Amino acid sequence: MNLLYTAFAFLLALVFVLVGVTRIGSWLIERRNPSIGEFADIRGARIHYVHIPAPANADLPPVVFIHGASANLRDQMLPLRPLLEGRAEMLFFDRPGFGWSGRGPGTNEDPSAQANTLAALMDHLRIRKAVIVGHSFGGVVTSAFGCEHPDKMLGLIFLAPATHPWPGGATSWYYDLTMLPVIGRLFSETLTYPAGTVRIADATTCVFSPNKVPDDYIDKASIPLVLRPAAFRANASDVAGLYRYALGAAPRYNEIKAPTVVISGDRDKVVYAHIHSVGLVRDIAGAELVWVGNLGHKPDWIAPDLVAGAIEKVAGKDIDLEAMARAVERRIAGDAYGAGRCADIKLPETELAPT
Repeated sequence: MNLLYTAFAFLLALVFVLVGVTRIGSWLIERRNPSIGEFADIRGARIHYVHIPAPANADLPPVVFIHGASANLRDQMLPLRPLLEGRAEMLFFDRPGFGWSGRGPGTNEDPSAQANTLAALMDHLRIRKAVIVGHSFGGVVTSAFGCEHPDKMLGLIFLAPATHPWPGGATSWYYDLTMLPVIGRLFSETLTYPAGTVRIADATTCVFSPNKVPDDYIDKASIPLVLRPAAFRANASDVAGLYRYALGAAPRYNEIKAPTVVISGDRDKVVYAHIHSVGLVRDIAGAELVWVGNLGHKPDWIAPDLVAGAIEKVAGKDIDLEAMARAVERRIAGDAYGAGRCADIKLPETELAPT
């Protein structure tokens, strides 16, 4: 019996130590990655954003950027702002629960709700219509915006999107674990910070693979912000709920009528590009799919010039995106980063989910 009490006391002490480590680690993360924009109360959530007004001689319409899972507004702002500043009004925002944005009182639990929050933020900033650019999970929020707010969009750009049901609907085990009652909360408050700190570099390598992770990307893009318990739970909720949401949402994509460009790499190791990207082009009339050879999951960082070209094209300019894509391919043709560590994802041998 004494041995049992000793083991229980040890486990309890370990939990308290891990909670303390996580709290201190989260505090350090926030000290190293402070907010850089403004805040607005939108639909009950405190939303963090960076708004760059249009110059007098802007030649492009407003552009709104929606980041993906595990990220924040810096992830798109750092590579794309320099290419568009002085040409367009821009809005970068932390999706609810990410970066420095609050999740809100149950108001942002699926992509449609997050699209509604974005629409309200645009109203707050008096942005009437915009080109919407979404990366990865931001792609499904972009498609939701396209269905729910057609009056507010001038065009859609999808970058390595996740938008459709995929075979089996599986996600990473740690997201499913985080969503379990009690156990998930305990997991996020004790293990996600120390384990995530150890794994973050390798995970980032595989997000970019076969392309090289830009120097100091993790620190510059404030990626560790997602390791804070509340942010990790928001991330897990989004990713774990994506399949269920996409089952109901994908049949509506044919309602989208805006000019649309989808940019995907043929070496994406995060999402099934042949399901999501091909599905969008099948479902959205007139959408253009731009395949880039040897490109991974990060067109925004590896091919920002191509993304800027896509924005120009949906804004009505005469842009040859295929020629730009071939130029990107020549630039990255020799990339082989993550070889041996990052496996190519393959479709499971199972019946495709309905789309």
